[in-house]
Amino acid sequence: MLIALSQLTTGPDPAKNLDLIEEQARRAADAGARVVVLPEAAMACFGTRLGPLAEPLDGPWANRLRAIAADAGIVVVAGMFTPADDGRVTNTLLATGPGVEDTYDKIHLYDAFGFAESDNVAPGTRVVTIDVDGVRLGLATCYDVRFPELFRAHADAGAVATLLPASWGAGPGKVDQWELLVRARALDATVWVAAVDQADPAASGIETKGTAPTGVGHSMLVGPDGTVRESLGAEPGLIVAELDVDELERVRGKISVLANRRLGRDGSAITHP
Repeated sequence: MLIALSQLTTGPDPAKNLDLIEEQARRAADAGARVVVLPEAAMACFGTRLGPLAEPLDGPWANRLRAIAADAGIVVVAGMFTPADDGRVTNTLLATGPGVEDTYDKIHLYDAFGFAESDNVAPGTRVVTIDVDGVRLGLATCYDVRFPELFRAHADAGAVATLLPASWGAGPGKVDQWELLVRARALDATVWVAAVDQADPAASGIETKGTAPTGVGHSMLVGPDGTVRESLGAEPGLIVAELDVDELERVRGKISVLANRRLGRDGSAITHP
């Protein structure tokens, strides 16, 4: 399966961001990709007041994203914000396109490095996978990458890969942490990881203020053995690369971390057949 990773910089205007997404979806489809993954906060960048922008899943932003996916004939995965029941918003991935319609609400919220996502965002609770052309893909978002159990849950559900849109926070050592964590999660669960970050705004001459995580770039496709197969720098770009389903079983035959597990999340012993 060919998969596309679209690293771009979104701004505060949801309509303009959809124009960027449409262009990227067409480029990915023209290159033969079956899935294009956009960053977290593709609807509107962090640092924007999210409450007034949030829309329900049957609202105009989501419906236009569906139309973009249908017109391009490709599955699109993009980050948006939906209203939560408690007055906050939900950090949502919408996966839509031929044969696919599902959402994932970010479980682990970025309350770290001087930023409190939970002030404005309500956490999700559901592990989500989607099936594209018979290939199962897990969904995760940004800060989720620091929590190995979600990626293992995807593997246990039969996922070949985890799609990881992000808007990574900048700072000393953060790019190194990003690469380290993405590679570790691929190896922990022996899955492919398509990690798609917002491009670094500075690479496009965009000034940012405050502590909002607006992206550092360095999107990458990592194999189930933890090796980086394709990657970008800080600036906007598009990766179209092969996701080799057969390689997964070959790697798991050699690196048997899933079969060799002895402790569950609660610390109890796992009994293998």
